[in-house]
Amino acid sequence: MLKSASCITRHPLNPVLTAKDVPYDADLVFNAGVIKLDGTYYMLFRNDYCYPRGSQKLAGTNIGLARSADGVKWEVDPEPRFGDYWGGEIKRLYDPRLQVVDGEIYICFAVDTHHGIRGGIARTDRDFRTLEMISMSAPDNRNMVLFPEKINGKYARLERPFPVYSRGYDIFDAWYSDSPDLKYWGNTQLVLPREKVPFANAKVGPAAPPIKTEKGWLAAFHAVSAVRPKKNGWEKKWGKEYYAGLMLLDLEDPTKVIGIAEQPLLVPEAKYETKGGFRNDVIFPGGMILEDNGEVKLYYGAADTVECLATANVDDLIALCLNK
Repeated sequence: MLKSASCITRHPLNPVLTAKDVPYDADLVFNAGVIKLDGTYYMLFRNDYCYPRGSQKLAGTNIGLARSADGVKWEVDPEPRFGDYWGGEIKRLYDPRLQVVDGEIYICFAVDTHHGIRGGIARTDRDFRTLEMISMSAPDNRNMVLFPEKINGKYARLERPFPVYSRGYDIFDAWYSDSPDLKYWGNTQLVLPREKVPFANAKVGPAAPPIKTEKGWLAAFHAVSAVRPKKNGWEKKWGKEYYAGLMLLDLEDPTKVIGIAEQPLLVPEAKYETKGGFRNDVIFPGGMILEDNGEVKLYYGAADTVECLATANVDDLIALCLNK
């Protein structure tokens, strides 16, 4: 029976952000990206809202912004962001992943379009008011995350294409691509195939953007196990479990996995992860902050319903990947 790693601790105030904290229509607040700039934490979160509120009848999605002085207690801005970007070919933006590269703030989105799901990379300002879409992948691709610096002179990202015909339904893997300008992407290489993850029998892919350590790029990933359907979530036919995994990638060549945790970093165990959510038994990291004291803050969506926080020491996480 799988269990969470002993070196990571769920925050006692979990969940740290819920729909009750949002001053506009909100029902499911999860899958957030988080960065820390000049001592302030910024969170862009996915908000799925119902009409009427609380009815469990989903009506739409938007992107909210929250700020924090300590990374634990959050204040949500009074209005959602980027609402004017919906329309035309784009049906919705969701699952934002934040990264700062060379002083610029970038957001990776999953983008539902009328012709497939695409991965988008956009630039925004420090008030998160503007959105400049730089590139959009071909369908079907998502779960893109940027590395925090150029590698060998190029921007780098992890991604998860989902080619149904070539690998089978829900058998997907984590890949790497790089770019000279964030617009044109290539040099695409396989990083983590699903069969290399013993606790996944379905898909694996990127989660929170990687953080740099002396030993390598510490990267969280999501790992999925298809299980029998459960009946205590909103989605009655839901039959999967999502875990947080952890791997260590080579600093000069991130396509090389130099270590991987043999067991999950986080397994759904707490009540807010396993009961009463939209999709129970789901953990999906979207942000990872390395503090000066070596603490790692891992932000994750739980049950596709709330946003949570877990912490660990960076050396312990590296040791977990190296199986020490």
